[in-house]
Amino acid sequence: MSPHPFRGAHRTASSLATALLALAGSLAASAGPATAATGTGQVSTVAYTAAEQAAALSYWTPARMKQVSRDVDLGPTGPLSKPWTGKGIPSIGRLFFVNSKGQDTWCTGSAVTSDNRSVIMTAAHCARLGSSPANTYSDIVFVPGYAKGSTPYGRYAVKATKTPRSWVEETVNDIAAMVVATPAYGKRLTDAVGAQAIAFGRPAGERVTAFGYPATTPQRGEQLLYCAGASQRAPEGEQRVPCDLGGGASGGPWLAGFDSATGKGTVVSVNSHGERDGSSPMYGPTLDKTARAVYDAARRG
Repeated sequence: MSPHPFRGAHRTASSLATALLALAGSLAASAGPATAATGTGQVSTVAYTAAEQAAALSYWTPARMKQVSRDVDLGPTGPLSKPWTGKGIPSIGRLFFVNSKGQDTWCTGSAVTSDNRSVIMTAAHCARLGSSPANTYSDIVFVPGYAKGSTPYGRYAVKATKTPRSWVEETVNDIAAMVVATPAYGKRLTDAVGAQAIAFGRPAGERVTAFGYPATTPQRGEQLLYCAGASQRAPEGEQRVPCDLGGGASGGPWLAGFDSATGKGTVVSVNSHGERDGSSPMYGPTLDKTARAVYDAARRG
């Protein structure tokens, strides 16, 4: 649920692809000419040059981040969504980007354990448009621990996105991993902010805490919100949880075994889509073999 567009109610993969294309309207051509998009096996990669990474950091100034929050209002925050008032969770942050229509927007992401200490997990629709191979996104920047305009851990330009080829071609498996560049002035991402564990093949039925930065009022993406409840199995390889986080919370982690004292848990899914009216439940992909392939491609990058 990035603010543009908001994904609709749960439906079959083929009809979902059609609905998403209808919501997206007219499409931009493709990523910038220097951006390399490739695919190998189950995973599709978009790589951003050093120049594009620098441009992304220059683009997403504090003023622009605040402006995009002011520009999007998806209505009142739902009754199940609560502001996070506990210990700060620096491994969760806002993911700013320019979508395929040229709109400034954002999602949510979380830093996870990885060999390169530089991986975040999010939703595939926060990286590129589904069923539209040419329509990748640009100027992607992860801001860990974002809070009301504060960027206490700096900003990390994304140097590569990894998504399932099934998403690129059929809008199936809404999961993505992104590799961020290490700032010249700082540390690798998880050395700076810590990391959430990640698990694959976990069945539904455990209690999870879902986090995100929705574009609902009054927070408008400026504050981390959460929902908590037991996950349930859903059709089409998904799970659902009682949660009404709105658009902008897309890609936010579902943390099993979450410890509020440490801010740590285990990522077992990410926010993918809710009902069209923003009501509960929230759906997320089951982290299966495809998700594992996406993560493995990123953690070695």
